Formats: sequence, structure tokens, C-alpha cells
Amino acid sequence: MKSALIVAAILAAGTSLGIGGYRATVSAEETIAVNGKSAYVCDYETQTCVYAKNETVRLPIASMCKIMTLLLTFEAVENGELSYDEAVCVSERASSMGGSQVFLDTGLSYRAEDLMRSVAVCSANDSCVALSERVAGSEDAFVERMNDRARELGADNTLFANCTGLPKDPQYSCAKDAAVMLSALLKHDKYYEFCKVWNEDFAHPDGRTTQMTNTNKLIRAYEGCDGGKTGFTNEAGFCLAATAKRGDMRVVSVIIGAESAKVRNKSISDCFNYCFDHYENKPVLKAGEKLENAISVHGSKTKEVSLTAKENLTVFQKKGENGEFSIEYDLPKQIKAPVAAGDLVGYATLYVNGMQSGKTELIAMEEAKSYTWWEAYRDGARKWN
Repeated sequence: MKSALIVAAILAAGTSLGIGGYRATVSAEETIAVNGKSAYVCDYETQTCVYAKNETVRLPIASMCKIMTLLLTFEAVENGELSYDEAVCVSERASSMGGSQVFLDTGLSYRAEDLMRSVAVCSANDSCVALSERVAGSEDAFVERMNDRARELGADNTLFANCTGLPKDPQYSCAKDAAVMLSALLKHDKYYEFCKVWNEDFAHPDGRTTQMTNTNKLIRAYEGCDGGKTGFTNEAGFCLAATAKRGDMRVVSVIIGAESAKVRNKSISDCFNYCFDHYENKPVLKAGEKLENAISVHGSKTKEVSLTAKENLTVFQKKGENGEFSIEYDLPKQIKAPVAAGDLVGYATLYVNGMQSGKTELIAMEEAKSYTWWEAYRDGARKWN
């Protein structure tokens, strides 16, 4: 049964939004100067596009393809296929990778977390291949998973040929797809932990070390930047997909084909500045915060449980603009025990100017155990009397 709408005036009329799979574009009055072949800038929470330049043109993206390599590895951990503490044995093929690497030794075993960290920090090609072989059995099988996952995410202008981004045809992506893939990766909290590393020694089982330096210089150069992936080959030029957060707003910016690292970093910084200067995010339903109304429980001593949103529902708008939004709750009148914390109970849907903009699950915050036989008997006796 659906509850009444909660309505508040906080969004500019005529602004188009996209949340939870619904995507649209907010037109920028001022022009962002991006010196590269392609670019895409969006709000992370709502996936609202703020700026786009040749955003669906298929181009080589070099090591930015490691965004997908990391995403699949994090998802393998999440699904129980891999653990952070697991020892991953390095094949001869993995150790022979060129380009950026941490110089893994053939036949030695390394913690999966350390390999993932080296990919995030210093773009280690050898670690990418070692992880791909562990997760999927071979790099080729892993690449199939990469392409399948790209389709699932709606990254239709992406095709991977390897897990490293080293030149190999056919292989391409686009700025918009890179933003979509990075947004998926940003859901994994441990990724931010890896990205904070600036300089660190990578320890090998034989006692030697390899120094890792973060390839994303904006981690230190731009306030709020806490993640991203660089890329460079002669064919791709200088590329970067990065994210920055200030207050309640997180921005994702991508540039492909800049002429230098300096130009690449300035363009991304300019995109961040534009978003933080002109836009704001207003959470209207926060994940983890208790809803005002609880839901009653049948068949338990616990008569009701509190609810919370599984994901944020957020309104993205230009600063100073006002309008209407509403939240519709789809909940049963009562749920039946047993209930565990985290169980799906219902849904909340956000509407902006009458159009659906996002949807999130509503979950139980506490457990409600089923009656024991004696508790059920006593409850029945009370009702009979």
C-alpha cells in the first residue's frame, strides 16, 4: 500500500535530473574550457550531466580501462570469489608485463589486497594480469567479464581487449562510459583507502621493495579529490577519470586525449571548480538515517521496526534555485516476523516536477524475532480475552 507524498519546494522548475538509472542533462550557461578530444562531467549521486564534449566518441583510453579491472576485482571480493588476504600466485605472463609495474616475481605469491592497491596507486600492469588470472582463470576470460559488465552498466561505446589498457586492437571507450564505470567503482569504500596513498613501498615476499607513487597528482593538488585513474599512451594521449567531493556533492570528471599531463589536470580541475561553484546537492533521504515512521510487525514481541533508505535520494540543482520535489513511499501496512536488520521492506521514489528521478529500497534497521511457542500462546490468549 502506498503512503501519502511528502512535498517540499527545493528544486528549480524546468531542471532535468537523473537518479538511480534515470539520466538527463543540466545545461551549463557558462562554457567549461576543456582542452582534450573528449570530456564528460556529472554529479555522482544523480548522474546528472553538467558538461559534455564528444562524450560518446569511441577513443582509446589507455590505463583508464583499469577502472573496470578494479571494479570486477572488488566485486569478486564482495561476492566471495576472492578475499583481500588471499595469496595470489604470479604467473610468468603476469610478471612479464611492460609499462607501469611493481616488478612481481614469477612463482611468488602476493596478497590480493596489495595487488589491488598497486593497481589503484601506480597503475601496475603486472598486478592487473595476476588478479585477472586469479579471478577468471585467464586474462582472456577476465576481459569477457569486463565487456559483459560494461554492457550491464550501459557502457555501450566500450570494448576491452585486455585488462591493462596497453595498446591492442580493437579496444576503445568514451568519456561518458568512463564516468559510468568510475561511478560504479566509487561504491566500494576501500577504493578510497587505496587512492589516498601518495608514496608507499610495495613489499615483495623475498624482502625487496618497489616504490609506488600515485599517478593521479590531483589527489594532493585539488581539494576534495579522493579518487581517479590516469592513462597515457601515444595513441590515447593524456587521460584522466577523477572524482572530488565537497560537502554533500561528489563530482565525476573525465577527459580523454589531452596534450599533456598539465593540461589534463587543469581541465579536470576547471570542471570540478565549475560544478562546485554553480551547483549543489540536497539529500532529501539519507541512507542510514531513521525514517520518521516505523512499520508494525506481526508475530513478534517486537511490535515495530525502524526503517532507513538503502541509498541516498538527492536533488541536484543550480545554487539559489527553488522548485518542488516529492517522495512516495511504497510500504505494506504490516510485515511478518522474523525480520533481520537489512531486510527489504519497501521502496521510496523521488519525483521532481512530477517526473520520477530516483528510487531506493527501504530496509529494516532492527531485527524482530518470531514468537516462541509460549509467546505466541500468551499473545493469542490475551487477544481471546
